[in-house]
Amino acid sequence: MRLSRAVLWGIVALYAALTLVNSLLIPHAIPTSVIVLIPVAFALVHGALRYGWVGIVMFVVICLLVSNILENTSILTGFPFGHYHYTDGLGPKLFLVPLLIGPAYISTGYLAWVIGNVLVGDVRRDVGRFTLFATPFIASFAMVVWDVCLDPTLSTILKFWIWEQGGGYFGVPLTNYLGWFFTIYIFFQLFALYLRFRRPARTEGETLPQAHYAQAVVMYAITGSAFVLNYLAGSDKTVTDATGAVWHTANIYETAALVSLFTMLFIAALAAVKLRQQRPPLPTRSHTMIVLGGSGKSASGRGGITEKAK
Repeated sequence: MRLSRAVLWGIVALYAALTLVNSLLIPHAIPTSVIVLIPVAFALVHGALRYGWVGIVMFVVICLLVSNILENTSILTGFPFGHYHYTDGLGPKLFLVPLLIGPAYISTGYLAWVIGNVLVGDVRRDVGRFTLFATPFIASFAMVVWDVCLDPTLSTILKFWIWEQGGGYFGVPLTNYLGWFFTIYIFFQLFALYLRFRRPARTEGETLPQAHYAQAVVMYAITGSAFVLNYLAGSDKTVTDATGAVWHTANIYETAALVSLFTMLFIAALAAVKLRQQRPPLPTRSHTMIVLGGSGKSASGRGGITEKAK
């Protein structure tokens, strides 16, 4: 267990270093596949500690199936994201969607899922209905804001995909983000239902240390900080979307940084505060336990025990 957590902190450190290099020092020098797959490795190891390997594999399968089906559906029909198509910039495709898109859903999706668990509550077999539905709902927002920051850069500037009818948000339409929320909520909710009704796993009922959740919160914060670093390193030129609208790249980078600061980094800070508030109180250096009589009543007259510091 300790070795696994050390490996996870190593992945966190590596991801932070590569993000710094790729976003600020030597922009876009590191292949997109490397930037995407490192958080995937984190999600697999981190998720296996929490849910077991069967559980995290189920997350991956649900995520890949739902995202690929709805992405292909949207390319063909316009639902749910809008009308767009992928170029060859992201490499080979599964049907009409690049293979790298699935891992991107898995990596950031898992981080957003952990954020939802921290802010609302862990989804497990004994969870109530409120947490069962509220956690996927809040986690979906944490995932969508990532694409709010990301999409104009990757579509309008880098042309990894093309919005055929353009859109008011630097060439990206509102339907994209509504479709994202719809898609993400579906696979988060399906995973929540799986956790609620699956057979008890080996890890079921274990209490993980707060550092376990903190690792995912830090990874999410690093992902958000990339947009601020891109703004610091970004240059200004004009780009044109599919409808002929002209945009300044400096405005796109600045807006992404602004949105990230007050959404992704705020969410990460909120999750960190929530973890800090949940920290158990420190024990006193020494204490005695006084139990009065066979009835189990304490000195205050209530059932139980009273701890008296020396």
